[in-house]
Amino acid sequence: VLLITDVARGLVMLGLAWLVATDGPLLAIVALAILATCFSAFFGPTIGAYLPTLVRDETELGPANSAWATLDNLAFIVGPAIGGLLIAVSGLTLAFLLNAVSFAVVATVLWQLPSSAQAPVVEASSDAAELPARPAERSAREVLRASRQILAGIVAIDFVGSFAFGGLGILTVVLATDVYKGGDEATGYLNAAIGVGGLLGALGSGPLVLRARLGAPLLAGAVVLALGLVGLGFAGDLGPGLAAMTVAAAGSLLVEVVSTTLFQRYVPNEVRGRLLGAIATLGHLSYAAGSLVVAPLADRIGVGGTLVALGVIVLTAGLLGVALIARREAAAVEPELAHDIASASELPLFAGVPAPRLRSALAAAHRQSVAAGDVVIRQGDAAERFYLIRQGSFVVSQRDGPAASDVVLRRMGPDEVFGEIGLLTGKPRTATVAAETDGSLLVLDRPDFLALVSAGPGLAPRLLDLHRGATVVRMPRKTRRRAPQVVSGS
Repeated sequence: VLLITDVARGLVMLGLAWLVATDGPLLAIVALAILATCFSAFFGPTIGAYLPTLVRDETELGPANSAWATLDNLAFIVGPAIGGLLIAVSGLTLAFLLNAVSFAVVATVLWQLPSSAQAPVVEASSDAAELPARPAERSAREVLRASRQILAGIVAIDFVGSFAFGGLGILTVVLATDVYKGGDEATGYLNAAIGVGGLLGALGSGPLVLRARLGAPLLAGAVVLALGLVGLGFAGDLGPGLAAMTVAAAGSLLVEVVSTTLFQRYVPNEVRGRLLGAIATLGHLSYAAGSLVVAPLADRIGVGGTLVALGVIVLTAGLLGVALIARREAAAVEPELAHDIASASELPLFAGVPAPRLRSALAAAHRQSVAAGDVVIRQGDAAERFYLIRQGSFVVSQRDGPAASDVVLRRMGPDEVFGEIGLLTGKPRTATVAAETDGSLLVLDRPDFLALVSAGPGLAPRLLDLHRGATVVRMPRKTRRRAPQVVSGS
């Protein structure tokens, strides 16, 4: 998608150059400009979905987003200056041609990038073909259920922030000419302040996105944005107005980088691009709504009062969104369960699963105590849950028919899992698992298990192959704390 849209925009630039050189109709020039903008709309959501496949692990995800935002805002500042210089020196036709060349250079870079992330090496038996169509695609609603609070928080902040900046885009001219009395050139200064603030916000986000929990940085961005808007409302001169605009833009970019990193951490790969597109669409609609609503509101209550009101609304949305996100990030659990989750996250079985999404999925688990003799799953029953043994010994048995006796297949202990086959294949339980001693289990319901499976490349085949003893996972020696156990009865 990135390559196609980049090439398409390059071709549009060539078309614009030809129309300008031949004095083509203005309507055709406008149509091509709109077409270029349409192709540009694909780039943001696609790069947001693609960027996680380029980093080695989740610790590089936040800095990568920060670097991208920094370059994007640097281009926002430098691009118009270079464009103006080219037009002044050589004319509009050459400017379009050089822009087309820049798209060709980008296309060359994109051509050399991998199409997807490399999955960890898993040597599995040929029986892994039993794996059904990808669980995350088959049960997208169930997979996204685990991310709904994160999504709600991000959408709330993004929607209100876009609304505020849509209105601010209209009020910028009013501020420059009527409030600050700076003339038409003051509009350019305020727009330049947006670029500078965005650059500062992108640079400042770098250290903040390294945190394990991003609720506090996201709230900080919302507060900075709100303060900038309120400052614009109280500023009476161009100097303070430029400072306030810079602060508002910095807060907006900080919110953008942090929310993007949050989104990439918690939303499964299979639906990330589509959801980013949907969120971007909502953001554009909110921006348009702000452009339509804020101007009449400013006529009624004044520009200053409108900007202060926007600041209060942004702060309120920030508090609401961060509360939703923090609740999901914290995933408040009992200390004993928290210890179980921490231990389970270190198992080599889950190697390759991003740590935040693994913790998020396991945080939805609950602890189940069992007594000796209790049947946990029974052969032939519907598969509804996945189990990870924390304590105790369990017996796996199977019978060939109603009149046949149970045949003990094996015994299992701590850090072994069962219940995965039925959930992945949609088939009834293939064996019975009963507690041989008192024990405890970490239990994941079906939707949360599917969200976990979608989070890590190769996890589903590894789980299916566990009971066959066919999986060999190559990991660094320092991570081999426990070997995946061969189990059955799922």
